[in-house]
Amino acid sequence: MALEIPEKLFFKIGEVANITGVKPHVLRYWESEFKLLKPVKSATGQRVYQKKDVEKVFTIKKLLYEEKYTIAGAKRRLTRGPREGKPLAGKDEKQLPLGFDREELLSLLGDLKKELRSIVDILKDA
Repeated sequence: MALEIPEKLFFKIGEVANITGVKPHVLRYWESEFKLLKPVKSATGQRVYQKKDVEKVFTIKKLLYEEKYTIAGAKRRLTRGPREGKPLAGKDEKQLPLGFDREELLSLLGDLKKELRSIVDILKDA
């Protein structure tokens, strides 16, 4: 982690933003995307983060900004956990870009292929 997390029980969203370098609106968006990031709300409706939540923000930030995962890829990575001792690429394969493993890349390419086919169909009808 880039910065040390202060020894406090609770943090407001502005404090988490300052500690992690992630803007409050991005933190709120990540809460909607990542089910594991769920700070409790106080009686006044303010988000109250615990130290474990701040650690999760650092993890998500690393996956998205440093390892270049997409939101979907980061979600999969967080639910699967790290692949201990298992390299992303086999002996005869090159390392795949942007932190994707072979399965994730093939899935994304399949989705892209479907999208392109639907665009072609739309253009044929035009």
